[in-house]
Amino acid sequence: MDQWFMDGMDIEQLVFARAWLIDQVLCLAWEHLDWSKGCPAALLAVGGYGRGELHPGSDIDILILLEEDHYNEHQDAIEHFLTLLWDIGLKVGSSVRSLAECAHQAAKDLTIITNLMESRVISGPIVLHERLLDITDTDHMWPSQRYLQAKFEEQRKRHRKYNDTEYDLEPNIKGSPGGLRDLHMLGWVARRHYGTHDPAELLELGFLSNVEHQQLLRCRAFLWKIRWALHSLTGRSEDRLLFDHQRTLASQFGYHDHTGALAVEQFMQSYFRT
Repeated sequence: MDQWFMDGMDIEQLVFARAWLIDQVLCLAWEHLDWSKGCPAALLAVGGYGRGELHPGSDIDILILLEEDHYNEHQDAIEHFLTLLWDIGLKVGSSVRSLAECAHQAAKDLTIITNLMESRVISGPIVLHERLLDITDTDHMWPSQRYLQAKFEEQRKRHRKYNDTEYDLEPNIKGSPGGLRDLHMLGWVARRHYGTHDPAELLELGFLSNVEHQQLLRCRAFLWKIRWALHSLTGRSEDRLLFDHQRTLASQFGYHDHTGALAVEQFMQSYFRT
């Protein structure tokens, strides 16, 4: 996939294709085991992976959702499943919860409710996921106004962590003000209120204007390209745009020195305008 990136493949297609590929691997591993003995169980993608967005170093977060808290009924299958993933070199962040536990923890924890909002089924009974979304909707917890206020406070704390400026000389493209987390913030709030984070649907709902819709897609694509390049360059989940990385990415993205402006300066100007 890195070669596809270097060849200029559309970054949206690339990010979604990586998530699709991991879906297929996890689905095969899950269906290799017998989950019929005991209460219904489903494999869900959560967090960024739940959104269908995966970069080379992105976390692959999964939830094994059980109808009841009968863990002993699936203990062997769960252990074999996670061991199989480890053996094939797939490092995942996993949790195992019942429906009741998900509801109980989501009601108290902003991060958990956000992860569950973005969840989707990889394998297993879809009805289990539908019940999860039902018991964690705004009629039961985190009404949209309360969720919005909590997320804004979370955003303010994160911005303070990064000195409350989007013009840091070595910005974190995920956490710094104006970075990917702020785009995620927009999607989370919209999903909680409107039930969707898809930019096209938000355009139809009037949440975004045509200009805002195009700006969002353009900015997201540019930040995604930088993040993919950073992960590929460093071989890990690196979101800091350090000075050495800036020079490498400026060259990779086709910027050239000319009178009055170095390539790296032009590249960073493009980043800050985004």
